[in-house]
Amino acid sequence: MHRGKGMKFVGDSRVPAEKKRFIPKDYSEYPGKTEPFWPNFLLKEWLVGAVFLIGFLCLTVAGAPPLEREADPNIAGYIPLPDWYFLFLYQFLKYEFASAEYIVLGTVVMPGLAFGALLLAPFLDRGPGRRPTQRPIATGLMLIGVAATIWLTYESVVHVDWEQRAQSQKLVEDIEIDKSSEGYAIYENNCMSCHGENLDGGAAGPPLLGIDRSADEIKEIAVNGLEGDPGMPAGVFAGSEEELEVLAEFIASLNEGNDDAH
Repeated sequence: MHRGKGMKFVGDSRVPAEKKRFIPKDYSEYPGKTEPFWPNFLLKEWLVGAVFLIGFLCLTVAGAPPLEREADPNIAGYIPLPDWYFLFLYQFLKYEFASAEYIVLGTVVMPGLAFGALLLAPFLDRGPGRRPTQRPIATGLMLIGVAATIWLTYESVVHVDWEQRAQSQKLVEDIEIDKSSEGYAIYENNCMSCHGENLDGGAAGPPLLGIDRSADEIKEIAVNGLEGDPGMPAGVFAGSEEELEVLAEFIASLNEGNDDAH
């Protein structure tokens, strides 16, 4: 045999040229246990999402949101509340370890650690099982997160007087006020500093427009005050009995038919 002659090279297709260890097997090798992403799986996801979206839209149509009147920075007694999905963070900032000098800890560090733990859960628990009992770390972190969110949300709303809040902050129609009347002059001398020039609330008092109170109830509050938040101390009104009657009738007349206000 001469050098370089008579040699043959044989190729075997069963031996891959490169090792590709992380390529998953084709779904056809698992009949009945898996399905193609497109269009089977993605179509099911869209259908489920459409059902929830339609249900959510029906809820928004059936129950109108409790809109409040336009924000006014001059009303110091108004306590703003975030949307429901941020109420748990709002409640969290009420605790001493997450407010005041620890505000950075409560607004950045602790929420960042909590959400970071949820994001890292799949990497911290890399077991092959898909059942919750087989993924203790991921399942535990998720249960702690859900329980904390529900508890903090509950704590943030359980102490709020929603009826009084809605009554004091509801939207009202524009009401023309006769500032030349005797009732407004008495109001100006006794009530304007707290309830504002247009009876729409001020630095220390809620609005007096859109309230559902009779003249007698207004007289009672003016003399004896009102408990609650926002409340009113007793003995604020310093006028005569006749002036009190005129003031109460003036305020009550502005609120006649306020049930139709919006």
